[in-house]
Amino acid sequence: MKNAVLGGTALFAEPYLNASEPEFVMEESNLIVPKQQGLQITGTFLDEISHDIPHQNWGEKEWEKDFQHMKAIGIDTVIMIRSGYRKFITYPSEYLLSKGCYRPSVDLLELFLRLAEKYKMKFYFGLYDSGEYWDTGDLTKEIDSNLYVIDEVWKNYGSRYKSFQGWYLSGEISRRTKGAITSFHKLGKHCKDVSGGLPTLISPWIDGKKAVAAASGTLTKSEAVSVVEHEREWDEIFSGIHEVVDACAFQDGHIDYDELDAFFGVNKKLADRYGIECWTNAESFSRDMPIKFFPIKFDKLRMKLEAAQRANYHKAITFEFSHFMSPQSAYLQAGHLYNRYREYFGI
Repeated sequence: MKNAVLGGTALFAEPYLNASEPEFVMEESNLIVPKQQGLQITGTFLDEISHDIPHQNWGEKEWEKDFQHMKAIGIDTVIMIRSGYRKFITYPSEYLLSKGCYRPSVDLLELFLRLAEKYKMKFYFGLYDSGEYWDTGDLTKEIDSNLYVIDEVWKNYGSRYKSFQGWYLSGEISRRTKGAITSFHKLGKHCKDVSGGLPTLISPWIDGKKAVAAASGTLTKSEAVSVVEHEREWDEIFSGIHEVVDACAFQDGHIDYDELDAFFGVNKKLADRYGIECWTNAESFSRDMPIKFFPIKFDKLRMKLEAAQRANYHKAITFEFSHFMSPQSAYLQAGHLYNRYREYFGI
């Protein structure tokens, strides 16, 4: 192609083919902290409804690519965080559609089960969230609809896919929430009864100083639970649900980084007392910024995973890989976090 010239000035110059260009070599970060001291993340939530996080509008191609990225860093468990929220649902539930929910364009439940099976991952089904608990503060409001959902899902999906390996009781609590013990016990027992005893998981939050509403402009609050109060309240809750709840993954983002060891130690002690597996929900998004929510700074995630390792937790899961750690996330920072994470763990 000839150079285009306007008034003696070249608009499009031919590349200089004989030029010697330096070869670009990607270098790893020079970490000055010991590597591989944290508990490696082996599970993630799948946030398909995205009611407070922008939806990425992925189809099957993008979801399969994400499962490949997950597999590459050792993730073996995926947890649908909820099968529906208010009127939006993830699968064409005859029961929920009859209650006024909107029909989804894709059966995400079937898609996730199929991809989990293909990539040899365990899939945990998250129960339906009607929103009534958030409106009333009473978790028992979520029982009746979920008894139908549990039966429906196990009949139509659970018996068809080997990847269906557990249940997530999606009610999020922090303290002695009204109806929490009753709800977790009734729903956990029903999940186990219909599925031959498959394990159940809960993921509560610690009522720390960063436990503020997502819609709030503030980052912290003055009144926060103490370690002593947290232990007393969760001793009561665990005593009432341990027969039907197999694992508890406390969300780790509501307390400060210098509080991690104290709260994690209590969580592990209580879980051991009641025979519950102690997991951590290592939040991969930041609660420390006024703009909610962006991928977390790598050092913050590293410190939380190192605290979980020191406390001898059984497993680390995250909320959540696809938005906040995936190389194909809508957030550019997520792919960088993925790279830093791989460098640290030598993956």
